[in-house]
Amino acid sequence: MNPRSLRTLLPLALGIAVLMLWEGLVRAYEVPRFVLPAPSAIWDALIADLPSLMGSLWVTFRITLIAFALAVVTGVALAILFSQSRTVEMMLYPYAVVLQVTPVVAIAPLIVIWVGFERINLALLILAWIVAFFPILSNTTLGLRSADHNLVDLFRLHGASRLQILKRLRLPSALPHLLNGMKTSGGLALIGTVVAEYGAGSGTATGLAWRIIEAGNRLQIARMFAALLLLALLGIAIFFALALLEYWVLRQWHESAVTQEK
Repeated sequence: MNPRSLRTLLPLALGIAVLMLWEGLVRAYEVPRFVLPAPSAIWDALIADLPSLMGSLWVTFRITLIAFALAVVTGVALAILFSQSRTVEMMLYPYAVVLQVTPVVAIAPLIVIWVGFERINLALLILAWIVAFFPILSNTTLGLRSADHNLVDLFRLHGASRLQILKRLRLPSALPHLLNGMKTSGGLALIGTVVAEYGAGSGTATGLAWRIIEAGNRLQIARMFAALLLLALLGIAIFFALALLEYWVLRQWHESAVTQEK
C-alpha cells in the first residue's frame, strides 16, 4: 500500500477505533442508555426509525439546498454590483454585515410571526438564507476586487468595456474565491436550517432538528444520536460535493487544484 492510500485510510481507522472504544466503555461501565447510548444502540434506533428520519432528512436537505442556491445567486449578483460601484458597496455592505452578525435564534420567532405558522418552511428558508448569504458575498467581492490591475489596464488599453472586463477578467479571477465561499456557505446553510428549526419552536416543522427536540423530550437518546448522525453525514456530503465541484472547475488552470505528491 502506497503512502497516499495509507493517509486516506487513517481517518476511517481512527473513526472505527473511537467507535470501538465508545462501545467498550459504555458496556464496561454500564452507562444508562438515556445518558449515553452505545454505537450499537444508535444503529438499532437508526434502522428502526429510518423511514421517519429519512423523511425529515429530505425536508432539511431541501430547505438547505434552496437556501444555498438563493445565497449563491443573490450573493454573486450583489458582489458584481459592489465591484461596479463603490458608492453602492459603501451604502449596502454594512447591512449585509448586520445580517451576518444577527443571531438566527434571536430573530427566528419574529420571522415566523411575519411569515405565518402555516408557512413555516418559508420562514426556515429565509433564516437559512441569512446565514448562508454573507460568505458568498464577501468572497466573491474579494475575488472581483483582486483581479490583476495590470490586466485591467491592458483590457482598457484595447478598448474593452466594463462589461467585457467583468465577463472576461474579473469573473474568472473571482471564481476560486466564489467556490471557496460556496464550501463555507453550504455548511452554513445546513447549520442555519437546523438552528432555524430549533428557533422557530413550532411542532409543524418536520425537519431533523425537530426530530432531535422530540427525541430529547422523550429521553430517546439513541434516536437523537441517529438524527445527529444523519445531519453529520449530510454536512459531510455537502462539503465533499462542493469540494469536488471546486476541483473539477479549477483543475485545468488554477494552482490551488493541482495535487502534489509528497
